[in-house]
Amino acid sequence: MSTGTNALAAPPAPGGGFRVYRPALPEVCPRDPARMALAADAGGRCEIFTWNAATGASRQVTDSRHGTLHCAVDADARVWWFAEDRSGVGQWHFQDFEGGPRHPGLSGLRPGLPNGLAVSDAGTVAIGVGDGRGMAVHLGVPGGPARQVAAVDGPALLTGIAPSGGLLAVSGAAGSEPAVTVLTCAGVPLARLSGRGGRLWALGFAPSPAATELLLVQEHNDHYRLASWRPGGGLRPHDWCRFDTEITARWYPGGRQVLVRQDRHGRSSLVAADLGRRTLTPVPSPPGTLLDAAARPGGDVHYLWTDTATPPQMRSTAGTRLPALATLPARPPGRHRDLWTDGPDGPVHTLLSEPDPVPGRRPPLVFLVHGGPADHDRDAYDPEVHSLVASGFTVARVNYRGSTGYGPRWRAAFGEGVGLTQVADLVAVRADLLRRGVAREDAIGLWGTSWGGYLTLLALGTRPDLWQAGVAVKPVADCAAAYRAGTPALRALDERLFGGTPATVPERYARSSPLHHAAAVRAPLLVVAATLDAKCPPGQVRGYLTALREAGVAHESMWLETGHDGYTGAHHVAVLTRALGFLDRHLRRTPAAHRTPRPSAGGVPGSTGASGAPGLPDPLSEHRQKQNRRNGHAEGHHPQRPARG
Repeated sequence: MSTGTNALAAPPAPGGGFRVYRPALPEVCPRDPARMALAADAGGRCEIFTWNAATGASRQVTDSRHGTLHCAVDADARVWWFAEDRSGVGQWHFQDFEGGPRHPGLSGLRPGLPNGLAVSDAGTVAIGVGDGRGMAVHLGVPGGPARQVAAVDGPALLTGIAPSGGLLAVSGAAGSEPAVTVLTCAGVPLARLSGRGGRLWALGFAPSPAATELLLVQEHNDHYRLASWRPGGGLRPHDWCRFDTEITARWYPGGRQVLVRQDRHGRSSLVAADLGRRTLTPVPSPPGTLLDAAARPGGDVHYLWTDTATPPQMRSTAGTRLPALATLPARPPGRHRDLWTDGPDGPVHTLLSEPDPVPGRRPPLVFLVHGGPADHDRDAYDPEVHSLVASGFTVARVNYRGSTGYGPRWRAAFGEGVGLTQVADLVAVRADLLRRGVAREDAIGLWGTSWGGYLTLLALGTRPDLWQAGVAVKPVADCAAAYRAGTPALRALDERLFGGTPATVPERYARSSPLHHAAAVRAPLLVVAATLDAKCPPGQVRGYLTALREAGVAHESMWLETGHDGYTGAHHVAVLTRALGFLDRHLRRTPAAHRTPRPSAGGVPGSTGASGAPGLPDPLSEHRQKQNRRNGHAEGHHPQRPARG
């Protein structure tokens, strides 16, 4: 443990040291909004800090070998965090805001996966603990004995507790029956809300104890709309408050107002929705992306803003003092623009980043393929984009069919088959960029992580003549094997995408599996995998690497002793350096003396490494950031990132 007023914005280490941070808004104490908790950099890994907005003082709360990602602060100013091992298994603990001994969230709980934390105004704590097959919900007073009140099979998340402590909300798969269950604190189901007629997400109970009301988002008729549930009143859709692309929402501290954040075509906007008056009022924010936003007491709104050229910044509409995140000494190099390519289900949106032009030369092109599939690339700072552009590569980020941010029909458009639809969009954008003179045909590569790594492998195997190099980080490499070794959430996702299991529709899994096409790969390939990965298990990657060897395909592999989500700073630098070096060797067509230097393994935002390229922060995985982050009333988030993101 350590204390200090500038622990959240430490200066660069002598000689350059890589810093890692977690771009997420601080959680705020409901009764004293100056008291906050957040994850921030601590010597190259994420740890939990307190932050006092009134004084600007911070205190490091946790000091874990592998870092700490999840935190909350309740109405009594207790700071909560989830202490986990490298595989993601652990327990919740808490400590007073000012320090002192740490306590178990509830005593008698076995370690498990973090499936939700909620603390009521009455002081009752609810904890969801997963075991890879389902979830159990436990209740008690903080530090007291745990009492199990519910057990749920399959993917589930505790998404709220009423201010009185009398009701709980549990979410399952958004399109399931039920998608949301409301329980009494004795574990008796009070309401089961179906997602069959339109997928449904629970976002938390209203913070006011005057009337119990659960906020939801419902997919309906190619739109998303707010909905709410009250005891005795059932589910009530708010048709006047609907949007053509994905939204999430959080309650304002008082009344029946809701802050709605919409993601549309790679950018974000905010509106305040008054459920009583049925009005929508825009909340001003700069052009770009809002990674998170929350309404605070007194009408203040905190939001986390970024664009492609600017690392995330915490801002307050009321001027509240918020922690400073890492910055860069100057605007990142390159030019950024949007392109649209005609496609069978509508135009495909690409965010293009190009290095400063050099007369007579066209730089190599790298498709940086996002994960998901239910995610999207944004007008947001990405250290990999920065590194690639600074190293002289053009970067294309394609929001292929299946991406969020373009409406339900686009998200569900898998006409050519799982993965194959997305590869078709990458191929179409490649051809478009060649027609526009952006790229040259002999220097085009792919780089993706998770589902993006899966698409990289699938594109290399199904269209081997189009690519000159590929980097796949923690990928799905064998769809059937990944299904068999996956979690309930992953199996549910696969069954929805493929229309069944490997036993019922084996031909669909085989056709969309990179393993099926491994022998056809021609481009040099780097595969990075993790030995503790529960989402893209190591066994199916090893099987794919064996198939490459047997087919004589040129490839390299790199193994990390981590799980799927997040890196330490050292791991991030190792992967970034290895990937950039690999792409440089196989895509560069100029003499070595003229190559743009690659980022070194050192450096911090605002410093320069030995190679001359800037060191960069690690934003980690947004799915990991969002999942299970709850305030005192367990306000949830519309889960835009899927299980494999």
